[in-house]
Amino acid sequence: MTTTVWTQWDDLNTPDGIVRLSPRTTPLESADLSEITFYVPSYMGGRTALEFSKKMPNLKVLQMPNAGYDDAMEFMRPGMTLCNGRGIHDASTAELAVGLTIASLRGFPTFVRSQDKGEWNHAKFHSINDKKIGIVGFGSIGQTIARNLSGFDVEVIGFSKSGRDGSITMDKFDSYLPSLDVAILILPLNDESRGLFGADRLALMKDGALLVNVARGPIVDTSALIAELNSGRISAALDVTDPEPLPMGHPLWSAKNVLIAPHVGGNTSAFEPRARKLVEAQLQRIADGQPLANIIVAG
Repeated sequence: MTTTVWTQWDDLNTPDGIVRLSPRTTPLESADLSEITFYVPSYMGGRTALEFSKKMPNLKVLQMPNAGYDDAMEFMRPGMTLCNGRGIHDASTAELAVGLTIASLRGFPTFVRSQDKGEWNHAKFHSINDKKIGIVGFGSIGQTIARNLSGFDVEVIGFSKSGRDGSITMDKFDSYLPSLDVAILILPLNDESRGLFGADRLALMKDGALLVNVARGPIVDTSALIAELNSGRISAALDVTDPEPLPMGHPLWSAKNVLIAPHVGGNTSAFEPRARKLVEAQLQRIADGQPLANIIVAG
């Protein structure tokens, strides 16, 4: 069967024999999508982009442009292969994780609010240096965060389910959590991680600790987090929330000691060249008769 790929890029480099489609040639809203066998949902397209896969009866490969794939699982059908975008967002998401950590510790939100009011309010804040930082989820993004932190005078401990790459297994995490100054979450959302940071685990965090979530919102119990934040005991820097988008008037907006970014971890100028490179490499593997990379579900 001929491989027919649909991506958001009109000028994607594809091997000979592979048919290339894009919004210019094949608008998803109005075109016949039955010939598409390899589909890359538009980045930031959300559920709407995934819904189009239902109109692709011959779809064989769903290639996500994200490292996370939990939202794609319900669209899988027998015989379909699901691949994620492992590696695409490592640089951008790791950069934001470190940025949110520094911004929160050094008081950037306070600076911005003072600037908006034209006030010069000198104050003392925390340094990232001399901190013990736990990275919960030690895949490619977690390891990139660790490398980015290596230029600071910090102690970094990785935690993962497998214990690979020098990380500590999650069954030991609670014994370390009370000693962490910063906990950075970058693990996938699944049945095991959903609600991982509930009231009991948040209570284990030391006074003055910082929780940074660049993973998925439901990994943290929002109500429990709000209670801890408003107590003034801990702080948080969040690129993801539950619910998301966070609706106007939600109590998390007005909670104390929280910095909120609107899920922009991967959405930078670094995304497109890395995403294109991955998709082009996947298509070359098909042309060469080689197995695909980043397979989550094998068709």
